[in-house]
Amino acid sequence: MVEDMDILERIDLKKLPVHVAIIMDGNGRWARKQGQDRAFGHHKGVDAVREIAEAAAEIGIRFLTLYTFSTENWSRPKGEVEALMHLFVETIEKEIPTLNKNDIRLNAIGNLEGLPKINREKLKSTMEQTGKNRKMVLTLAMNYSGRWEILEAVKKMIKDQQSGKLRMETISEKTVSGYLNTSQMPDPELLIRTSGEQRISNFLLWQVAYSELYFSPKLWPDFGKEDFYEAIHEYQSRERRFGLTREQLKFGEQNEDI
Repeated sequence: MVEDMDILERIDLKKLPVHVAIIMDGNGRWARKQGQDRAFGHHKGVDAVREIAEAAAEIGIRFLTLYTFSTENWSRPKGEVEALMHLFVETIEKEIPTLNKNDIRLNAIGNLEGLPKINREKLKSTMEQTGKNRKMVLTLAMNYSGRWEILEAVKKMIKDQQSGKLRMETISEKTVSGYLNTSQMPDPELLIRTSGEQRISNFLLWQVAYSELYFSPKLWPDFGKEDFYEAIHEYQSRERRFGLTREQLKFGEQNEDI
């Protein structure tokens, strides 16, 4: 706890990222190190989700998005996929009191229709029961892929263009963003990936164009509050230029003071 307080004291609570996205990687490797099967690692990963969600809400992060299950994950061994789906159903309702206690609203993105019916029903029920919470939006990316999301957006745009709802000459980046699953939230300023892997893995491809990337060597079940706060502190130490030079940023800051 003392260590948590030390890193918290170094975080500027006035300069927090509004939206943090996380690729939770390493459950299987963590389980193997314990001499257990991969399902055991996923169970421990749930504990990490709870801890990080609470940590984010405590300091004032407004949006937290977790890569929970990708479209590519269906190709994993059948037993592991079934265990993951069962774990989801088992966990989601149990977490409602924790979500409500921390004023966290549950949200979901992805091809939800492709999930088993029981998963869709539990997800919908939990979203409804936490729908009035306002402190933070916790989004689960379920049966999600960035390429799928962009493809679906293109299809919807073509359909609207053909029906006269959308004019080709008016299409902008903002237009495209409005057709994505994440249209109701800002793009993430910070993307965290655990387990030492350094790739995006088809996650929020459009949205992370200017996100700061933070790679932690820790496996997801070992990633705790202090690690999350360290990622926030690292983010705050970086200079976000959005393609501009330091001189342009400095000149802009001077203009703001005039």
